[in-house]
Amino acid sequence: MDAAASSRTEAPTQAERPLRWPDRVMPHVEVHEGQGPYLLLVHGFLSSRAQWRSNLAGLQEVCRPVLLELWGHGRSPVPDEGDIYSIGGYIEIFETVRTTLGAERWLVCGQSFGAGLTLQYALAHSQRLAGQIFTNSMSALSAPDALGRAEDRRLRAEAIRRDGMAAIEAMKAHPRRAKRFAPAVRDELVADAARISPAGIERSVRITSGELSVMPRLGETCVPTLLVNGTWEKGFQPLRRQAATALPGLKVVDIEGGHSINAEEPDAFNAAVKAFMSSLPG
Repeated sequence: MDAAASSRTEAPTQAERPLRWPDRVMPHVEVHEGQGPYLLLVHGFLSSRAQWRSNLAGLQEVCRPVLLELWGHGRSPVPDEGDIYSIGGYIEIFETVRTTLGAERWLVCGQSFGAGLTLQYALAHSQRLAGQIFTNSMSALSAPDALGRAEDRRLRAEAIRRDGMAAIEAMKAHPRRAKRFAPAVRDELVADAARISPAGIERSVRITSGELSVMPRLGETCVPTLLVNGTWEKGFQPLRRQAATALPGLKVVDIEGGHSINAEEPDAFNAAVKAFMSSLPG
């Protein structure tokens, strides 16, 4: 872990337990108290653990939330190795978290950019999952050739290398532009965005983002899957319909709200997750 990431480490609250990694560099992961199986929660681009702040109390009634922050986001370090930012690198990390927790099986939930990672993990390790949940994700459900073509990614990465935080703050996804979050959640997200590492974001754009599309293989998914869809994101609705066609067993709950539906409508999101989990076998 680099010195900057180390300086960002905070004392845990009474309800959370950060996992420690003596032998390798790992992202920031914290385990929250709760009832039931572990549920890995992976936030989106330029977000942080605060993405799930409004969901924790409700979800703790049915699971033990495990919050992971992406490389260069929140309290996570910024490794130099390129491979660790790849889909395969993240899949290995998720498996390391699961085995560290001693969970034979668990659930995963991805939001936006994070959904591309958790959906790919489900394809690689279906036997380790009791089910999965994801929210609106253009990056996960767009066709690969529509995902941020290589030249576009190169230009975005170049802008971040050149302009640093100024380029990041200009991005549409920056949480300071969020309008439908609870004020406390928005404030925490904005504070965490100030921790963001331009180097980590540049590597996420250049390496991770081009691998997030799961559409060519979505039909191979063999674990129970729930999509909680924010219907106000018009550009995502054709992808929602394509996903339901590609994966006939996909359960979809449509909620009035936008891209970050879990934070915009936490009660409705939590209710959908609880109903889904209660329907799972065993």
